[in-house]
Amino acid sequence: MSKPVHVVGGGLAGSEAVWQLARSGVPVVLHEMRPVRQTEAHKTGSLGELVCSNSFRSDEWETNAVGLLHEEMRRASSLVMRAADTHKLPAGGALAVDREGFAAAVTQTLEDHPLIEILRREVDGLPPAEWDSVIVATGPLTSPALASAIKSLTGEDELAFFDAIAPIVEHESIAMNVAWLQSRYDKKGPGGGDADYINCALDETQYCAFVDALLAGEKTEFHEWEKSTPYFEGCLPIEVMAARGVDTLRFGPMKPVGLRDPKTGRRPYAVVQLRQDNALGTLWNMVGFQTKLKHGEQLRIFRMIPALADARFARLGGIHRNTFLNSPRLLDGELRLKARPALRFAGQITGVEGYVESAAIGLLAGRFAAAEAMGRSIAAPPPTTALGALLTHITKGADQATFQPMNVNFGLFPPLSESDARGRDRKKLMAHRAIADLDVWLGRKAAAE
Repeated sequence: MSKPVHVVGGGLAGSEAVWQLARSGVPVVLHEMRPVRQTEAHKTGSLGELVCSNSFRSDEWETNAVGLLHEEMRRASSLVMRAADTHKLPAGGALAVDREGFAAAVTQTLEDHPLIEILRREVDGLPPAEWDSVIVATGPLTSPALASAIKSLTGEDELAFFDAIAPIVEHESIAMNVAWLQSRYDKKGPGGGDADYINCALDETQYCAFVDALLAGEKTEFHEWEKSTPYFEGCLPIEVMAARGVDTLRFGPMKPVGLRDPKTGRRPYAVVQLRQDNALGTLWNMVGFQTKLKHGEQLRIFRMIPALADARFARLGGIHRNTFLNSPRLLDGELRLKARPALRFAGQITGVEGYVESAAIGLLAGRFAAAEAMGRSIAAPPPTTALGALLTHITKGADQATFQPMNVNFGLFPPLSESDARGRDRKKLMAHRAIADLDVWLGRKAAAE
């Protein structure tokens, strides 16, 4: 192992891949262009920078596929999950994190490891031939120069979609005499709290006026070449949802079910929920309020929400273009580019959606590259696991002709037999099967019955 493995990109996938390599005893060079060259969404030079505190979503492994992925990654010694658990915030059944503390922990861990060298520079083309093993983890905001080089190598048309960022509100500016604290259905989170969200109610008249304003608000103009790019359905801008029908938001991010306004004792007509975004509790994220409204319009329209009439915004919403590969056509089962096997890909550029899924693919790419560097063979994780289900989907399970980004979900897992599933909780059975199979793959004693 005289030559190191090179990892391009220091987001969650790249950071996780670097960690998996180094902890296996393999030297690594991490190439990260920030802060020398920033992206449209990032603000710092920290490794593993997040743009949303609830990027990890549900943490309930027996009932939710992303929660199961959390648990599998923890068992696989994930740096990303270790940092997330250390810097988690109250968020009901979700895993929300202090973004600054999380990124600082990831950065410090990688900077301190003796087998890791970090170079702050842009890789503006295909990696040189003398790099025997490379993991490209440049994410959905891959630099145009590198994206063009990859496109030339693969011969594939570029696939892309828009991803939008939700605004963040200063807590002191929220009218708490109008809003109230409550988790949906008073559901207790990992910390035991049942009031992890600030709820901002609207009556029917206020809601209809709000929807009308969203539809009429001035939107960000796109370049001509961007106009045919589809949105990812799991992260639609709020005004795009509103355009689908007046009640769409009431059955989506503004749904009032499971909530009760203490002032009336009744369920409100519609609700905007805010989730804590930092450890101090001074910043709160507008849940599901991704937007492409112009900044001035955001200030005007979001202040129509009664509890946010005087809101101060620490960050307004935004939108950026994401790029991903047609992985089922281009990558093999170990995430290597078929046209150039020295190159592996990891993270959102492979067509998984979400920070957790991106880090998970980084974990697998790091393990595959480490085994290869040490002259060992490694089997892919079983498709019955969340890790294996994701890998199988992006490398061979999805239709090449219609491939689109995908979050982890139980629909990607092999079904249970009818005799096993009859009259029982299918998700729980799948989750326990996954943990048992994962522990065998990791060489551990199975921990699930």
